[in-house]
Amino acid sequence: KPRIDCIDGCRFALVMPIVVAHFARFSTTNKTALKLLTQENVLVGGFFVISGYVAAYTSTKLGAKGADEKKLAKPELFFWQKVMGYYPLHFVVLSFFTPMFVQVERWFKTPLKTTAFRAFLSFSMLQAWFPKEAEIWNQPTWFLSALTFSNLTMPAVLPAVARLGKDGLKKLFYALTAVSLLQKISYSETSRFHVHNVTKKDTYPLIWNLTRFHPFWALIEMTMGIVAVREVMLDTPEERKKETV
Repeated sequence: KPRIDCIDGCRFALVMPIVVAHFARFSTTNKTALKLLTQENVLVGGFFVISGYVAAYTSTKLGAKGADEKKLAKPELFFWQKVMGYYPLHFVVLSFFTPMFVQVERWFKTPLKTTAFRAFLSFSMLQAWFPKEAEIWNQPTWFLSALTFSNLTMPAVLPAVARLGKDGLKKLFYALTAVSLLQKISYSETSRFHVHNVTKKDTYPLIWNLTRFHPFWALIEMTMGIVAVREVMLDTPEERKKETV
């Protein structure tokens, strides 16, 4: 199947606002600007959608229902191929900076058991399952933690979605979108958890972390990507001609 070059453009469109949001917190105290510019956590879900889109595009049949049996014949191999695309670099970077993270833990008088537990979560990429620890050490790796769980489920999710027709795909997409929207609303005002507190109230981010980082939400978003590409892949030649006219 040909490579979809425009996906890189989609990634850039998601990355740019996220970069802006991280700098916005240090550049203004305007409440309206902060609320507008610090919605990067909503945009992160787009990367999971793209991951699901690509996974289904490469692992399901074009113009017919069903998954590619050869690609999914060995679920464990499918999973490890996905994980090995990012874990080696994660391991190297984390190993290099572990002494720094441990030193910071010592400065804050963190118990050794807690430090060891955080090290285990970071190296095993399980931190997203623990809301209080979701952003320990190398914070953005919560994404990899959630992505790893979603990749683990793909050998089961891909064939199930690929068996659906267009009508079933539309109904599933509406349901997934509704659930995802509720999640996004639950943490939409992220600025109150950061440097410039908008509400001026101390807010413990446990509930927010649970709705933002939990791997279940990543699975929802990856499945949305699968549904989206499957609806396009089921187009008949006649439907494709109509779209190009």
